[in-house]
Parts: sequence; structure tokens; C-alpha cells
Amino acid sequence: MSAEHDRIFIRNFSLTLVGLVIFTFIIVFVARSIHGQLELSENPARETARIERLQPVAGVWAGETGRAAAQAAAAAAAAAAPEIAFGGSLDGALIYERACASCHEVGAAGAPLMVASAWAGRLEQGMDTLVANAINGIGAMPPRGGRRDLSDEQIEISVAYMLDMLE
Repeated sequence: MSAEHDRIFIRNFSLTLVGLVIFTFIIVFVARSIHGQLELSENPARETARIERLQPVAGVWAGETGRAAAQAAAAAAAAAAPEIAFGGSLDGALIYERACASCHEVGAAGAPLMVASAWAGRLEQGMDTLVANAINGIGAMPPRGGRRDLSDEQIEISVAYMLDMLE
């Protein structure tokens, strides 16, 4: 009876496997037919990301196209005016406190202290020279006191304020 049971088991097992393989083919056929009926629509965000990935990294162009692109980029950079410090304020005290005092109150890097004796030789040079030195830098003082966003007018007002403090 054992051989008969084995034969029946193998026959049933084989039929089950064949049935599962046929069922798998039916599922694959149905899935492919359903997928073929779908309209594929491209995701706009995915398309935008793909286009950005395909752009040159440094935006390099050659020849006349490159020259025109470089000129356009330079014009755009020139048109973007830098922001002026402290909202364009012309308050000498504000500018001095926020930009000048950090060095002139302690004499950092040879900056003259805010006492008349430290400015004796400098006062004789005149206001125009003092303003020019503040704009262009002198000694260890960087141009514009290290604040590139200060306008010439703001520097002139802060220098005048500093000179008023000495009197």
C-alpha cells in the first residue's frame, strides 16, 4: 500500500504544480493586458527634475553663444545692486556703533582710539583724506572698515560723527 500511496501523492503533487504554473501564466497575461490599456502620463515634477539633471554643471558655452551668455550673465550681475548696510541709514552714531567702534574703542590693529591726541596728525590731513582712507583702507584697516555694504555717503557720515566725538 505504500507504493500506491506514493504514486497518488506524486500524481496529486504534480497536478498541483501544473495548476499553479498555469495560474501564474494566467495572472501574468491578465496583468499585461491591463497594463497595456493604461495611458501613461508623465509626472511634470519628474520631467523637470530630469531636465535639470541633464543641464551642464557649470553652464559652459563655446564660441559666440558663450560670449553672449557671458555678457548676459555679467549684465545680470551688474543689475543686481548690492544691499546697503543698515537699511541705508545715515545715522552716524548707528554706523559707528555697529561698524567702527569694535576697532576704534580698543585700538585693534593700530586703529586710533577715540581721543583727540590719537587723531592729532590725522586731523591735519583734512576730511576728504580721512574719508578716502576709510573707503580705501589704510594700514591694517580694510577698505570700508571691512563692511563692503557701506556706501560712500555712510562712510563720510560716520567719519564726521567720529570727528565730532573728538571735540
